[in-house]
Order: sequence, then structure tokens, then C-alpha cells
Amino acid sequence: MRHSKILIAALLSLAPTAAFAHPHIFVEARLEVVAGKDGSVEELRNVWRFDEVFSSSVVMDFDKNTDLKLEPNELTDVGNTVKKSLADYDYYMNLTINGKNIPVQKPDIIHVDYKDGQLLMFFAVKPVEKMPLKGRLTFGVYDPTLYTSIDFPTDNELAIVGDGFKACKHQVVRPDADEVISQNKQSLTDAFFNDPTGTNMSKLFATRLEVTC
Repeated sequence: MRHSKILIAALLSLAPTAAFAHPHIFVEARLEVVAGKDGSVEELRNVWRFDEVFSSSVVMDFDKNTDLKLEPNELTDVGNTVKKSLADYDYYMNLTINGKNIPVQKPDIIHVDYKDGQLLMFFAVKPVEKMPLKGRLTFGVYDPTLYTSIDFPTDNELAIVGDGFKACKHQVVRPDADEVISQNKQSLTDAFFNDPTGTNMSKLFATRLEVTC
């Protein structure tokens, strides 16, 4: 379907120039890391609010009855499209435990709403393997192609939930882009020329939550 292809292309542009290009989609996000009763990470709850320009383009592409708004069935179509298209990108989740990357399971559903001219998405994902609250854990959300800019307006938008975190310390890290480039100039250059469409070095620029237990 045309609208599915457009949304996928917009979220997951795979052109080589996208690897270190300026973002074209802007998202304000909230991430809640939830601790389970077993002392490990239970799930990660996401809220994404898209910019008005991208949101209006989604309305045009998914508004089947052309009433300039998204009906419940049209919102469901958007959610299903994103659920499929972001699977290979781990839903932009960036999880590590003691330096080891941890992928996530597919969400059961991606809830979508459209309010005040902006598209909103709500979904929760679980790690594919246990992440015990021991050692150093990091949590972030970023698009490795840099096509989508995902921003947390305040540090409070990166939150920990649950008694399991009581013995842990946490901080939000917002890397300085100039400093990252200066410290990693050669590795960034090598990564881009070796694999311009698949390099994962963009995570160095991503805001993250660091938890030490």
C-alpha cells in the first residue's frame, strides 16, 4: 500500500546519505524503565510525540475517508505499519548491561493517537533476555540512521519505576556532539566509509539513562 511504503520510508530511510545526515523527523519522547519483582528489568514503556509536519503527512497518507483526521481504524493501521517496519531496528531501543547490547521483543501493540496536530505513539517492549539490576545498565532511544531525531525534553522524561531500583544510582547523560566527534573522529570516519548504511556509531550522540546497581 502506498501509505505504508511512505511511512516506512520516512521512518527508516536507508539511503547512504542518511547515515550522518540531518534529521527529517522530530520526536519528543518519554521512556520509563520498569523493574520487575524478580529484580530485573520487566519492560520499557515508550511515549513518542511527532512533529506537526511529519504528523500531517501521516494524516494525508492514512486518511482513507479524506475527512482530514484519523479514525480508530486508521490509527490502528499506522500502529501496525510502524510495528512491522521498526522490528529490524529494535524499535530504536538501545539497552546494555555491563557493556553487552540487549535486543528487545516486539511490542504486543503500538497504540496511536492524533491530538492537536501531532501524532502520538505508546508502546512497551521487553528485553529478549533477563537484565538483572546488577552492575551498569544503560537505556536509550535513538535512530541509527539519524533520519529521526529523538529528544527527551527534560531529564525527567527518562525515568525508572519500581522498588527494584531503590539500591541503584542513576543519571541522564546528554553527550556533547563536538566532544564526541573530537574524541572519536577516526572511528567515526572509518565506520562511515566501511558501512555508511549500517554503522551504529550514531549511538555515541544519543541521550541515555545510566543505572548503576
